[in-house]
Amino acid sequence: MKNVLATGLIGLSLAVSGHAYAEPVKIGVITTLSGGGAGLGIDMRDAFTLAIKQSGNKDIELVIEDDAQKPELAVQIAEKMIQSDKVDLMTGIIWSNLAMAVVPNAVAQDVIYLSPNAGPSALAGANCHPNYFNVAYQNDNFHEAMGQYANQDYKNTFILAPNYPAGKDSLTGFKRFYKGELAGEVYTQVGQTDYAAEIAQIRASGADSVFFFLPGGMGIAFMKQYAQSGVDIPVMGPGFSFSQDVLPAVGDAALGVKNSATWAKDLDNEASKEFVEAFQSEYKRLPSIYAAQSWDTANLILSALSKASVQDKEAFRAALKEADFNSVRGEFKFNTNNHPVQNVYIREVVKEDNVLTNTIVGTAFEDHKDAYAEQCNMQ
Repeated sequence: MKNVLATGLIGLSLAVSGHAYAEPVKIGVITTLSGGGAGLGIDMRDAFTLAIKQSGNKDIELVIEDDAQKPELAVQIAEKMIQSDKVDLMTGIIWSNLAMAVVPNAVAQDVIYLSPNAGPSALAGANCHPNYFNVAYQNDNFHEAMGQYANQDYKNTFILAPNYPAGKDSLTGFKRFYKGELAGEVYTQVGQTDYAAEIAQIRASGADSVFFFLPGGMGIAFMKQYAQSGVDIPVMGPGFSFSQDVLPAVGDAALGVKNSATWAKDLDNEASKEFVEAFQSEYKRLPSIYAAQSWDTANLILSALSKASVQDKEAFRAALKEADFNSVRGEFKFNTNNHPVQNVYIREVVKEDNVLTNTIVGTAFEDHKDAYAEQCNMQ
């Protein structure tokens, strides 16, 4: 379950400004490495460790543990990391229900937590905290983009998502920008693998489109069953539902599907190109959005470590807030609530060299801010 990685590895050096503080830094990484959501956590871990390796920073130690997608286990691991391992920083959680179980207590103990994925609304608004930085997005953002996109072609959409914080945020985000009618709104069980009942509801609903947020194994199961059902109502979703980690399992049923994300491998900037090349070279597979966000999280930490001691919390937080690193997403900055201000793109699933992947076909939002920042009292 536990993997301690000392990063005294030879690798390419990523350029960061300033002079690095030569001090031991211990980072606790809690992520999902087993079960139906393992693909997401594996991509997170692999990108993060590769970025640290390539930086050449020999003073960073990673303590990596598997939460098995169980909130109670994540809480236990977090307490051990804080109390026994004495980690300086924490990151890694994929799922929002686990983030809600771990993050508030961690930041209250004066540990800085950087999210490479989960972005629950509860931590973006009134419960924002100076020690909490989200390097990925606020949960609503990708779904808001698809609500905006759906207005172009659809008037009666059926929407569904799992019944947990990110699922609720997803449908809230979609509805915030979608102007049409809802043919149905359903919350499924987390980890559900049989969607016969939901597909029957969709068939009978009169919907002209389906929007779904079902990450990991849930999305694979839904798309396979949907394709087999013969229902020909077009589907769309956030990038999580059609991420690189799930496309091989979904297969050609995903071809042509539109989805939203802040990154795709064809995004035209040098940082992204270098990331894709490094990830493919190391792991012999294409990176997902989870890997891209994790890569950025690691490089944000590295940039801050080059400017301030992690022991000086105020200075280190200020260095993080500057976001002085080359993001794979291009322009990247933090809003007042320590959540990103960034572009959100519309992607389409295509096949390149017989490999399913995503390509950017449009921009849904430029410099998009989340809807909860105004409730945050940080300045």
